[in-house]
Amino acid sequence: MAKLAVVAIGGNALIKDDKRVTVEDQVVALRETSMHLVDMIEAGWNLAIGHGNGPQVGFILRRSEIAAKVEGMHEVPLDVCGADSQGAIGYELQQALHNEFLKRNINKKTATIVTQMLVDQADPAFKKPSKPIGSFMDEAEAKRREKEMGWSVVEDAGRGWRRVVASPLPKEIVELDSVKILLDAGQVIITVGGGGIPVIDRGGGELAGTAAVIDKDFASSLLAQNIQADLLLIATAVEKVAIHFGKPEQKWLDKITVAEAKAYLNEGIHFAKGSMAPKIEAAIWYMENGGKEALITNPENIGRALKGETGTRIVP
Repeated sequence: MAKLAVVAIGGNALIKDDKRVTVEDQVVALRETSMHLVDMIEAGWNLAIGHGNGPQVGFILRRSEIAAKVEGMHEVPLDVCGADSQGAIGYELQQALHNEFLKRNINKKTATIVTQMLVDQADPAFKKPSKPIGSFMDEAEAKRREKEMGWSVVEDAGRGWRRVVASPLPKEIVELDSVKILLDAGQVIITVGGGGIPVIDRGGGELAGTAAVIDKDFASSLLAQNIQADLLLIATAVEKVAIHFGKPEQKWLDKITVAEAKAYLNEGIHFAKGSMAPKIEAAIWYMENGGKEALITNPENIGRALKGETGTRIVP
């Protein structure tokens, strides 16, 4: 039987640099990434794919804010921005995969599932919102929105004021059964986009969107646990993970155990909070809940990493 992998695609698979951020640029970037993903499928893997959406949600929010100021249109709530981005990125990626399958004469189908992610209203993250989103504002505008709209706002290093939202841990993938059905049917599934659309249980199972941002690596880790994936592959901007990064004693890591990963993480000097730390934490979470192997590398080296030639493996 084919092995099952969850692949978490980072933002670099969509936006290569600050000069290539248009939708057309993202389509080109996803075409490149799709080639590496189809290489995996040709090598015998079934795939469930998660992806980031930070810049894309930022663009949607910015357009919404401009439209509100210039034309008086309503602003788009954050959870709906997440849903918009899931649909758009899913469309672009599934089309790229479809076309790559066509080139290689592979009979494979792809589907995107707009995915809700249940979070806990009691998660401590809601008491201390810390994730900046949206545009910079002056203090008067920030305070007005805080009062009228219930936003949490902070002054950001002298650059202006910004809205901050919570980043809670994902608890439950609402559409998990649908994901499993399509995977069992042999389809490639794009799901938990941007970490999933954060929703809360209002009581009795009734769901409602909430203003929050879920880390896509944690969401992909939860997905890998729930579908008992053989591999969690986190595709990011670097070929391997390093300790003492950028220092004379820098050391690239080929293979580490869960215990070693936790030790490096606990030292607090190796992995940046906003970038590599959540990837290591997500890999550990997957491994400690029945995972077999986690792998961190960049998209262009996925094939080599699967052969053991590069990348950083985290093993039991």
